[in-house]
Order: sequence, then structure tokens, then C-alpha cells
Amino acid sequence: MNRLLIVWSTEEVEVAKKMILLYGSVILPRGYWDEAHLMVWGPSARVLAENSELQSMLKTVQESGVETSVCVVCSDDYGVTEKLKRVGITPEHTGERLTEALQNDWKVITF
Repeated sequence: MNRLLIVWSTEEVEVAKKMILLYGSVILPRGYWDEAHLMVWGPSARVLAENSELQSMLKTVQESGVETSVCVVCSDDYGVTEKLKRVGITPEHTGERLTEALQNDWKVITF
């Protein structure tokens, strides 16, 4: 099984729009990967919570079947956990998911 974990930590909006969310929206429908997960970690949590265009793009990613999560420590620190939950992102301790992915043959890319 081909599985991809995308770790999004950058606060750069153009990188989010033109790479992370654009690529994330097509990877399952086009059959590039069998399973995919987008992890929001660090300053990307704040940027996503404040940017409705990114939220709209994220919805397309989610509707394609990509699972999403946010680092609960980061989102709590930025005060955006509830807002991100409302856009369908699961708060979790992302270090656990990252470690599991690395130990279980997921491909991991970071931005």
C-alpha cells in the first residue's frame, strides 16, 4: 500500500496554496497514493484558522478523502483549536502519528 503523510508547518500562504493544498486535492482522485493524511503543525495552524481561502481549499482536500489533523499543542497555543475543529480537522498529538508513519513505511514530505 502506498501511503503519504504531508506535514504542513510553514506559514507561507503561497506554498500552502500552490503545493500543499493543490497537490493534496488531487493525490487520491488521480490514484497517486492509496491513502494520504495532511498534518497541520506549528504556524500553519494559525494561518489556516485565519485564512478562509485556505480553509476552502482544505475542504476540497478533505472531500477527496485525505484525512487531516492538527497538532493540539500548537492549535491550543495559538488559540485556534475550536476554529480548526469546525473546519473538520482533528486535534491530536501529532508526534505520535509522525512517529507511527515513519516506523510503518509511510512516505513523509514536509513543508
